[in-house]
Amino acid sequence: MEIHTDQTQDLDNSSGFTAGLQENYPSSPATKNGFDLDVYLDVPPRRRALIVDDDSDTVKLLKLALQQAGFDVMGALDGFEAVRKCADTHPDIILLDLMMPDLDGWETLRMLRQIQDIPIVIVSAKDTKDDIVKGLNAGGDDYVAKPFHMEEIIARVHAVLRRARKEEEANRRVFPEVGLTIDFDTREVILNETTIQFTPKTFAVLEVLARHAPRPVSHEQIAEEVWGEDSTSVRKRIKYTILLIRRKLSDDDDKPGLILNRPAFGYQLNTEPHAALDF
Repeated sequence: MEIHTDQTQDLDNSSGFTAGLQENYPSSPATKNGFDLDVYLDVPPRRRALIVDDDSDTVKLLKLALQQAGFDVMGALDGFEAVRKCADTHPDIILLDLMMPDLDGWETLRMLRQIQDIPIVIVSAKDTKDDIVKGLNAGGDDYVAKPFHMEEIIARVHAVLRRARKEEEANRRVFPEVGLTIDFDTREVILNETTIQFTPKTFAVLEVLARHAPRPVSHEQIAEEVWGEDSTSVRKRIKYTILLIRRKLSDDDDKPGLILNRPAFGYQLNTEPHAALDF
């Protein structure tokens, strides 16, 4: 694989825009002048990769390959440095060696998982079936044995990121027609660029409706998924909770409501801006 580096940026190097990535800059001509931030604000963000290996040559090689693939890169020569850089810079993916002195790869993996749920590709000379199974069970998203082909590394990195993106999308629903975004992990609800706070129970009901949208959801299903039972008292709670959700999501009385009644059946999240309001 031919590698070029003239248009890439190494986040370990202070010659690029690394504001916020390190507290103290070395004295060099590149850092004596201020940055024109307007230049960088117009640049689309790129994925960040952190390479963790006690062999500096391997770190350099992987840096160059990932830079050529369009990533901003950082390197760490031990587990402690990896944990620190992960906490400071929040990379999008980590390539992790297992056989390192002091803090080995297994312990580093455990500590990295405590910081953030970041995709991790294990890159190790430990290539037995047991090692690979252990690495994946310990939290690795993929496992590449050394020696490796650079094209395979890049392909696996992209594949892991695609899977991570699909999982993220599955936990976030966006309804652009009505200006509504719901994040199931953070319980964040945004309506027309305004964040709305929900109690756990009201969010739980809204989540059920959002996950099944645009299909209506029965009273029974809402009751079972949110309260764990279906009864007359639970039906009354559902009705009152729907009222609270409607009040929170009501931004214009002249527009159809976002929560529609389906008589004798249940409720539906209105994802069509011109849907009929049916109370």
